[in-house]
Amino acid sequence: MQDPRFFVHETAEVHDDAVIGAGTKIWNWTKVRENVTIGSNCIIGQCGYIDTGVVMGDECKVQNGVSVYQGVRLGHQVFVGPNVTFTNDLFPRAHSADWQVVGTRIEDGASIGANATIICGVNLGAHCMVAAAAVVTRDVPAHALVMGQPARIVDYVTVAGKRLHHDVDGPLPGAAQLA
Repeated sequence: MQDPRFFVHETAEVHDDAVIGAGTKIWNWTKVRENVTIGSNCIIGQCGYIDTGVVMGDECKVQNGVSVYQGVRLGHQVFVGPNVTFTNDLFPRAHSADWQVVGTRIEDGASIGANATIICGVNLGAHCMVAAAAVVTRDVPAHALVMGQPARIVDYVTVAGKRLHHDVDGPLPGAAQLA
């Protein structure tokens, strides 16, 4: 029976012990594993996969075709574009006796463009923006705009995502400019 506090499409699979916040929508052909916590008013697009132990804050939007693997933590109001790839293993092998999950943290308000790849172990700062198809191999500071393979800082953005056209070799703009 459907829980009236949130919506799960009839083709989605949500483990019984997953905690789903009020107002959240989980669309078709998406799987949510055990020990997952998804905040309120989130949208999880179709054909997604939310792995064991993932924690997602309130008002996140995870577009179609995204797998959020074990070790990934999303803050509040995080946007994850279609087909973004998260990794969780620095030394991937088909079989490894000493396999360890390497965590990745995405801070509040971060935005990740379509088809970007986020290598495990990095932190994406609050309100940063990762351009479509970027490959993020190291931490991204708050409000930074990164693009390329590997991703590099090209500018800084406001909370609303507007570019500041800031000289990236100079100091980070003051908080008043970022609001």
